[in-house]
Amino acid sequence: MDAAGSNTLGHAARVRSHQRRTVAVQWIRRTHGWFGLWGAVLGLLFGFSGIWLNHRNVMKLPQAQERTRAQLALPDPVPETPEAMSRWLQDALRMSGPPNSSRIEPSKPVAWADKGDKSAPALTQPAHWVFNFGGPNEIVQAEYWQGNRSVGVTTTHNGIVATLTNMHKGGAMPLPWILLVDTLAGALIFLSISGVALWMLTHRRRRVGLALFGASLAAVLVIALGAL
Repeated sequence: MDAAGSNTLGHAARVRSHQRRTVAVQWIRRTHGWFGLWGAVLGLLFGFSGIWLNHRNVMKLPQAQERTRAQLALPDPVPETPEAMSRWLQDALRMSGPPNSSRIEPSKPVAWADKGDKSAPALTQPAHWVFNFGGPNEIVQAEYWQGNRSVGVTTTHNGIVATLTNMHKGGAMPLPWILLVDTLAGALIFLSISGVALWMLTHRRRRVGLALFGASLAAVLVIALGAL
């Protein structure tokens, strides 16, 4: 093959490589934009609430929480299992859905029992069940000690700041919200990776980009390891 033919093949290969790069850049840009649009509203919410949480000792914004406590009499017979208690509480408290979370602690020996006196009867702490209902603006917590004839109910009404804080932390949030936040986390991961890919594909000063990325990664590692 002569020099002219070799140059032609080399030029065609460069054209194909350039076309593939262009297609890849266009796809990444479009997908990057859609992912960014999907997470824009949640990103603003988490951004503003994250700034406040990060500086909450300085930015003394009022939580505006109102908390009330009451005792709810149990039926006869008393629900014997956490599942039965959960269903009864949902009806008794007129909740639209089951508890967002629960904590079931079985009965156990008390930590302050006198272990030196072998003749003393063993002291046992009864089972402890805690059920959390509601959402970010109102949290209803039902607490039951097995053997009691009533359930302690604590209702917390949150203001706008406390509501945003609960949404940011995921406190008392239902499963759909948790899954929605998971999609935002996935979007942030993709945006980070696609942003680096776009820089590498569209900028010639790749060493500068790699240096900035490496410095950022090193700073995060130093701060994270320093906090351990």
